[in-house]
Amino acid sequence: MLDRPAATPVRLTVNGTTHPVQAEPFASLADTLREGLGLTGTKIGCDAGDCGACTVLMDGEQVCACLVATAQAEGRAITTIEASDPLIDRLRAAFLAAGAAQCGICTPGMIMAAADLLTRNPSPGRGEIEDGIGGVLCRCTGYAKIIEAIDAVARGANAYAPVAEAGCAVGTRIARADGLPKVQGTDRFGADYAPEGALWLRAVRSPHARARFTLGDLAAVKAAHPGLEAILTASDIPGANAFGIFPTIKDQPVLAPGFVRYRGEAILALVGTRGAVEGIADADLPITWQVEPALIGVEAALAAGATPLHANIPDNVLTRGYLETGDVAEGHKLGAATAEGRFRTGFVEHAYIEPEAGYAVRVGDRIEVTACTQAAVMDQEEVARVVGVPMAQVRIIPTACGGGFGGKLDVSIQPLIAVAAWLTKKPVRIVYSRTESMASTTKRHPSKIQARMSADREGRFTAYEMTGDFNTGAYASWGPTVANRVPVHATGPYKVPHVRNATRAVHTNEVPAGAFRGFGVPQAAIAGETLIDDLAERLGLDRWQIRRVNAIGHGDRTPTGQILHASAGLPDCLDAVKADYDRLMAEAAAHNAKGGRTARGVGVACMWYGCGNTSMSNPSKMRITLTRDGRLTFLNGAVDIGQGSSTVLLQIAADALGLPPQAFGFVIGDTDRTFDAGKTSASRQTFVSGNAAKLAGADLRAKILALANAGPAARLALVGDRLTVEDGEASRTIDLSGLAADAAGIVLMGDGEYDPPTTALDAKGQGIPYATYGFAAQVAEVEVDRLLGTVKVTRIVAAHDVGRAINPTLTEGQIHGGIAQGLGLALMEEYLPGRTENLHDYLVPTAGDMPEITIHLVEDTEPEGPYGAKGVGEPALVATAPAILGAIRHAVGVRMTEVPVLPHKLWAAMQGQREAAE
Repeated sequence: MLDRPAATPVRLTVNGTTHPVQAEPFASLADTLREGLGLTGTKIGCDAGDCGACTVLMDGEQVCACLVATAQAEGRAITTIEASDPLIDRLRAAFLAAGAAQCGICTPGMIMAAADLLTRNPSPGRGEIEDGIGGVLCRCTGYAKIIEAIDAVARGANAYAPVAEAGCAVGTRIARADGLPKVQGTDRFGADYAPEGALWLRAVRSPHARARFTLGDLAAVKAAHPGLEAILTASDIPGANAFGIFPTIKDQPVLAPGFVRYRGEAILALVGTRGAVEGIADADLPITWQVEPALIGVEAALAAGATPLHANIPDNVLTRGYLETGDVAEGHKLGAATAEGRFRTGFVEHAYIEPEAGYAVRVGDRIEVTACTQAAVMDQEEVARVVGVPMAQVRIIPTACGGGFGGKLDVSIQPLIAVAAWLTKKPVRIVYSRTESMASTTKRHPSKIQARMSADREGRFTAYEMTGDFNTGAYASWGPTVANRVPVHATGPYKVPHVRNATRAVHTNEVPAGAFRGFGVPQAAIAGETLIDDLAERLGLDRWQIRRVNAIGHGDRTPTGQILHASAGLPDCLDAVKADYDRLMAEAAAHNAKGGRTARGVGVACMWYGCGNTSMSNPSKMRITLTRDGRLTFLNGAVDIGQGSSTVLLQIAADALGLPPQAFGFVIGDTDRTFDAGKTSASRQTFVSGNAAKLAGADLRAKILALANAGPAARLALVGDRLTVEDGEASRTIDLSGLAADAAGIVLMGDGEYDPPTTALDAKGQGIPYATYGFAAQVAEVEVDRLLGTVKVTRIVAAHDVGRAINPTLTEGQIHGGIAQGLGLALMEEYLPGRTENLHDYLVPTAGDMPEITIHLVEDTEPEGPYGAKGVGEPALVATAPAILGAIRHAVGVRMTEVPVLPHKLWAAMQGQREAAE
């Protein structure tokens, strides 16, 4: 048993008030502020000083509160985000106006760091701002809007977002509807609250990638540790000990039943007081291991005689994807040049700043789970199965979600705490440590891709073929989605008459790979865009020009046989970046002509991405209610993970109804109060749920107009319980308090439901997999240090066809954030199980790593979309890495085929190039 020092009285002066608190002297200040004083605005993202989310001011200087012992803070002046302070208030307003808070988990730390900076240096330049906030990581924004907000305060500029009038919300840069709590530090994330007296749960996880195990006398362990309520094993699961994304593939156990398939898999759950569950070392538990040889990497899993991970999959191939059109062999014969290559990508960690957290409560014969999630109804289904109750007996209440990017689509904590609360009949909470989160949750699929592409003398593509193996890890997760999405997208957004693409999702004894912003498309884009650069070089063509010649557009046919009748804006995106591309190319030539240590290069890449599930129904339903006392409520089941859907959908619903967004209250994601809006993934919420929101607003408006006998052009106004309908002689004021109401006081409601029109794909991948696609072209400029092999991305120019920008500020923020993650994919993010399970060794871009970004919003209206809109969340990332690889190649002549391009790898490649030339 681990010794813990006893709590002692400590007096902390926080935000000008002195508080007596009982705390262990060496407990972190962050923990004491949160658990002792209830000041949960100070967030904990890593508990190791790596992320900066816990930044507070101590005697006016920023510190990571997780690194300060509580006893050290006694007698010091502590300032947290909850403080009433003029400078902090100005920063709050500027962050709201600029859209600098997305998920909001890093926002308190950012604001405190900015307050420290501006106190020391009231007029900082961009570099000084980057340095001032350099200790705080943001995974969502790409830092651009944060720097913009801080700069506005430094310049004394007025910081305010416009307020949309009735009927004018779409296209307006209003502040996030959920933004104020984020900048105040009052937004509640998964770790921020739990019922009084809630038990804590800690999962005990396997240190081995593949092993059998037996358990000894757990009753003796429980008896020896006062405060330990229960030790749960696989045999304690009341329902099915299995979960998974797909109805026919429930292959992952909540607690392993005697056999583990990856390092980090949960085998036990300790439930009790916090001191009890944290005070038991794993080594003190009676677990006997029988380690077996693990299959690491797809080559090992596919080797002849490899032991199957799952008995029903003898060859370790979970699923296959396929697309074929035309005659690939004939297409290659038509080409004047052919390029081919082998490409590899590794695991990539989501690195959201909020580790998984939440709590569960048993309420009679129901179980309620409050947790961070991207898919409330999917969680409801999984919890019901595991607990062994009907879905109606499960309620999921999403907390604010501190980043997701696909990583919070799979359940993680939900089944564990649900089972524990169900069995103990007491509230149970959990907060993953950073290491636990990184060791046990899903990653981007590693890929091994072989591709071949041909073009005629004019540069027109004639054929493309690829085979790709995607490492889906120990369990299925989203492996089938990746295997089926990649063949559709692998050619890129180009006209290619002859195509054959084949993929496999392969099981290994590694951490499960799941959804991560792009579902395999970013990996495929690296291969395809590299081959296009090869062809341009061999044919003597400009890299921008070859893409423009082949860019898919209105009326063109995709490799699945789908005709793009509208909203295919790639040609416009390429045209939008052309001037920047030409200028940067000229500047690079001039720079490189001087010689010297650094070489400058420019790359260009394009992308496309289908919005929504591939060839599957993915409906969304929304509701808007109006009560007798005039409360207008938007009941929205779409979970906002920082991308801004709560605001965008509200803008759409508001314009459809004809009242301003500020007239609405809203409920987000609660499965007892909202309909299923589908998962927040696949860039679908703006398009799919946006249509449902528009229909709900229109439905309520139609009912109001019918009640008033008014025409379609009537204007609405809502003041208290008086609803005014202005329509000439038909104008009237409706006294809502006099209307018949249901038990909840609702007098009128509007519903909207939408499911995109798609068709199934046949055996050759032919059909209509998506109702609409996002398109983009990006240009990257880099400087490469020839001696060290380091790469600095200095500029990104991004043109994105978004159909219609419902909220341009939020759209730009998504593009900034996607570029940051694409930069990380290209240059620095390397997840190695057991070695990079923290934010010190796993590197994500900081403010200082980000380039200057220029965005061109292309609005090629999508007739099927709400007010012409479509998604941008995943498209923002896909083109960045290949554009950077192209820029490195342009700078130093090295064709890199594996990411991340770490300095030692690039240096070795340049050295090999020099040796080959000698």
